[in-house]
Amino acid sequence: MLKSIYQFLIVFSVSLSMVACGDKTVINEQSDIQEGLWHLDSLVSFQFEIEDTTSIYQVQYNVRYAVDYPYYNLFLKYYLEDSAGEMLSSELQELVLFDKKTGEPLGEGLGDLFDRAVPVFEDQKFPYAGVYNFKVKQFMRMENLPGILSFGLKVQKPEAE
Repeated sequence: MLKSIYQFLIVFSVSLSMVACGDKTVINEQSDIQEGLWHLDSLVSFQFEIEDTTSIYQVQYNVRYAVDYPYYNLFLKYYLEDSAGEMLSSELQELVLFDKKTGEPLGEGLGDLFDRAVPVFEDQKFPYAGVYNFKVKQFMRMENLPGILSFGLKVQKPEAE
């Protein structure tokens, strides 16, 4: 049953992202975490191209997780590199997945799986046109972190622009 719900959510998410991607969306991709165990050394990588350096962009994480995830939060470290591999920025971040007081999962869910969209940068500018690499790793100090099923990145221009 869990597997069929998971497959449905994947197909639904891919279909929705294809419909939702307009010319304001630079990237909207999900990367599955094998067997729902995010290894300490595994990087989730996304590559995208910025053409307009005068615009600001919104950057958002999309996390799919199970209700049996053992923590209320998820610590991540991201790395933003240019096409030459030069590090432009890197930072440790905390994503809250469950309400601290009630323990209720945050985001949209079906059964025991939930999707949480977390805004990361609301006014991000990219210094020059070209290809960028955005890499993320879990920073929870567990060799194999259970309960994170996929991790995604969405970069888009704000609707008002």
